[in-house]
Amino acid sequence: MKALVTGATGFVGFHVAKTLQEKGVEVRALIRAGSDTSDLGQLGVELCEGDIRDYGSVRKALEGCAQLYHAAADYRLWVPDPKTMYETNVQGTANVMRAALEAGTEKVVYTSSAGTLVPKRSRGTMCHEETVVDLSDMTGHYKRSKFLAERQVYAFVDKGLPVVIVNPTTPIGPMDRKPTPTGKVIVDFLSGRMPAFIDTGLNFVDVDDVGLGHWLASMHGAPGERYVLGNRNMSLGEFLGVLGRISNRKPPRLKLPYVPVLFAAYIDEAVSTWISHVQPRIPLTGVKMAKSRMYFDCSKAVRTLGMPQTSVEKAMEKSIDWYYRKGYVRNRSSGG
Repeated sequence: MKALVTGATGFVGFHVAKTLQEKGVEVRALIRAGSDTSDLGQLGVELCEGDIRDYGSVRKALEGCAQLYHAAADYRLWVPDPKTMYETNVQGTANVMRAALEAGTEKVVYTSSAGTLVPKRSRGTMCHEETVVDLSDMTGHYKRSKFLAERQVYAFVDKGLPVVIVNPTTPIGPMDRKPTPTGKVIVDFLSGRMPAFIDTGLNFVDVDDVGLGHWLASMHGAPGERYVLGNRNMSLGEFLGVLGRISNRKPPRLKLPYVPVLFAAYIDEAVSTWISHVQPRIPLTGVKMAKSRMYFDCSKAVRTLGMPQTSVEKAMEKSIDWYYRKGYVRNRSSGG
């Protein structure tokens, strides 16, 4: 069997491609011109140049593929021009679904985000696949674009396309090259650049489990159904405490009040948007999202798909080891 994976140079997409290879699936990766494909080259996947914003290149890449895993997305908490994010996440997804429908693809797995399931005023309520939300609940352009992309996917489900939707929570582990916002928290913590934190909560999951969850969704998932791929709900303070024990560093004790941080984020983003044109140090969207504890009931994926639940501690260990080995953090022997 051959499968096309979009977004295979990204954090989750790479682990999807790796899992498929391990399961004996022949993988073709749709990659943009100029992308760093060194890690994919080590996997031995077939590379096909294209862009999900270009329908023709997606249609060509799908030739001969029985399955499609659409993991490509523009994941940033701040963008100087939001239009580009919607072009990739919404129109790009529509292009991919249309190409799959016309190609007669046997199974499609779409990588959404657990953030699309969180009401704006969630303060620790367990969200799940049937949580009722609308566009007004979505904070920031990333979550809005992913919510709208899901609407596109459901429109193609109605046309007969066999799409299974997976909603990963907060993956951690190796190969987080950018890094993602969560990966940056880990790097900053290990580098001693986190003197304080803001009170929030997330659901964390091993990225290897997320990769496997995609394959399990293709095997056991029902078209038109969502599956939250997650594991453990933790406050940020708890997460940093565990991270400290594993890395032998002292976690920050200072918990910052929300309102002053929000005020600082507004100023920081204004400077970035109108003056410096570089990513703000305090992303406004991230601060707004922190007001809601994004906790999830992940039992449906565990029960229906057989989603593994590798300990978050193990995922942290793998993440820490990878960041040290790749030079993101130095002086491993020094503790806090």
